[in-house]
Amino acid sequence: MRVGITGYQGLSDLTELLVRGELWRLVTTFGPYELVGVTALRPGPETWFAHAVREHGGKVEIILPAGAGPLPRGELAREATAVHRLAPVAAGGLGDDLGRALVGMVDELIAVWDGTPGGEPAEIAALTRRAGLWVHEVWPTGSERPALR
Repeated sequence: MRVGITGYQGLSDLTELLVRGELWRLVTTFGPYELVGVTALRPGPETWFAHAVREHGGKVEIILPAGAGPLPRGELAREATAVHRLAPVAAGGLGDDLGRALVGMVDELIAVWDGTPGGEPAEIAALTRRAGLWVHEVWPTGSERPALR
């Protein structure tokens, strides 16, 4: 089962604790040998998800937009079973459109957001649903939206 992730960044410590618990619960519903977590490995839910997948015994694949710099350093990047870098739009690729790329690579999506319209998590969740794929919404009671910057 290929499961992707999107979510708010900049969450509070309390929200991190709540979301990590829910991500672990979801990840462990999949058999470890069938689970492939697909993530851009950005700070927050995407990285927490990757850690949970690895701790459960699954595999992690990283997807990077065309404009991304070098592969992030660290254990998760070293242990990734694949790294997918999107081709630039000028070359016929998706450029920085992680949403469309992610939807094309997964069977299900985990969206860590409060369900309100607008923003990347909402857009990717809507795109995933339009593709006929399942979206697990993760927003535990007590979670706090990130502060606007």
